[in-house]
Amino acid sequence: MSTAIRRKGSKQVEDEGTAVSSGHSNKEEKLKDSDSESTKAEKEKQVKKHKKSKKSKVSAWGCIDSCCWLVGYICVTWWILVVLYNALPHSLPQYVTERITGPLPDPPGVTMKKEGLTAKHPVVFVPGIVTGGLELWEGKACADGLFRKRLWGGTFGEIYKRPRCWMEHMSLDNETGLDPEGIRVRPVSGLVAADYFAPGYFVWAVLIENLARIGYEEKSMYMAAYDWRLTFQNTEVRDQSLSRLKNQIESMVQTSGHKAVVIPHSMGSLYFMHFLKWVEAPTPMGGGGGPDWVARHIKANMNIAGPFLGVPKAFAGIFSAEAKDIAVARAIAPGVLDNDIFGLQTIQYIMKVTRTWDSCLSMLPKGGTTIWGNASWSPEEGYDCSTKKSNETDGAVKEQTESGLQIGSHGKPAAHYGRMVAFGKEAAATSYEVIAERKKEVKAPTNTTLRNTTACGDVWTEYQELTWEDVEDIANREIFNADDLAEVLRKVAPKLMARGDENWSFDIADDPSDKKYDHYRYWANPLETTLVSDPLFIPLLMY
Repeated sequence: MSTAIRRKGSKQVEDEGTAVSSGHSNKEEKLKDSDSESTKAEKEKQVKKHKKSKKSKVSAWGCIDSCCWLVGYICVTWWILVVLYNALPHSLPQYVTERITGPLPDPPGVTMKKEGLTAKHPVVFVPGIVTGGLELWEGKACADGLFRKRLWGGTFGEIYKRPRCWMEHMSLDNETGLDPEGIRVRPVSGLVAADYFAPGYFVWAVLIENLARIGYEEKSMYMAAYDWRLTFQNTEVRDQSLSRLKNQIESMVQTSGHKAVVIPHSMGSLYFMHFLKWVEAPTPMGGGGGPDWVARHIKANMNIAGPFLGVPKAFAGIFSAEAKDIAVARAIAPGVLDNDIFGLQTIQYIMKVTRTWDSCLSMLPKGGTTIWGNASWSPEEGYDCSTKKSNETDGAVKEQTESGLQIGSHGKPAAHYGRMVAFGKEAAATSYEVIAERKKEVKAPTNTTLRNTTACGDVWTEYQELTWEDVEDIANREIFNADDLAEVLRKVAPKLMARGDENWSFDIADDPSDKKYDHYRYWANPLETTLVSDPLFIPLLMY
């Protein structure tokens, strides 16, 4: 029994041992499982980390590669463009023209150089109206930052940035015709004053370049810059422009040993004509050079498009600021000169500014009806300039309608060139007798002047000083010839014409040797002044 108990006890011990061993094994298995799970997790973490690092490396290298490829593409494209640019001709339009018409002739400067011509006589350029640059030397607060910057010429950027300020500084005093108080605008000096009027719009640049090809340089060329807004005599009063031109010519002649050749353009021809009389006249009105100054210093005078007898569009520009140039500008860029651009009435402002520029009067037609004709006759009467091929009599009056409209041989309304101004196409072609008989009705309000009808915000011009009787008279006449222009302007621009009568004359002299024609107001009118006394002086005209 004891044996049985022992066996039983041993069995229990074995069972307990087995249980203990199985417990240990289970624990070991659990530990192994936990270890394997931890190692797996660590391995997974390491794999993920490796993948992330691999991805980051791949993405980093991909960005670098993209940048390198982009730089490569840019460099290759740049070099291809450089090669193509060097392979193309210097001027593509010129190349196309040469392929169509053949090789272009050499520039004049190159041709003269091949012929052996070299610089000899000093050359003086005299720019015309609006082509000379003007810069600011003193201005109002609105013009801060514009000291010695161009207000006229160049890019004209200030017109768009500060239009009212620009117009205020470009205007002259309407009483004196000189600088307004606190404003000084002066001409740009040097050859750059009028080589280009605006980017791409050359004036003297091509001529200067061609003269440089035969040896001319800045010491042998001079740009006689002056403030083209002033009367010719006032350029001497304010800036001594005439004296500086005289001194410069004397210096160039003395240095080179040869007399000067002067090349004026447009209104510059009138300015230089005034100078020729001024330089010989005694002081203080003239330069005191004596009657032989021109003979000693001027070889020749080449005038380019000089308006010696005036131009009709000068009247239209003063009368309504709608000259041919303004009409062309409005056709090219309609939005630029609309009535409400920049919030102001542009045409009214143009009138207000330009009516302070006394030089505009120098180009009014001279000689009256003797030179330009009247309402029924003119030297060009019957000529039709609108067709390329026409007979001189195509525009002659062939028939007249019941309403008085005159028809030319070409079947269109006849042109009467003696009528400087006509209110409408019908008035331009209607018989003068019919116009003289009829009278337009103009309803005059109770106000005596237009000042009382001015709306709030309107720009003041001298039109506000017109009486309704003047308006009625101008409207009834319908057409105006050369003799009528000054009379009309005295009504619509009285202050301008008051200064103009002191500085200009537009008639024909009965006897140019009369002492009264020694006054400077006659010096820019070839019909009222004599030429210089030098028999060797060579005046040339180019149109």
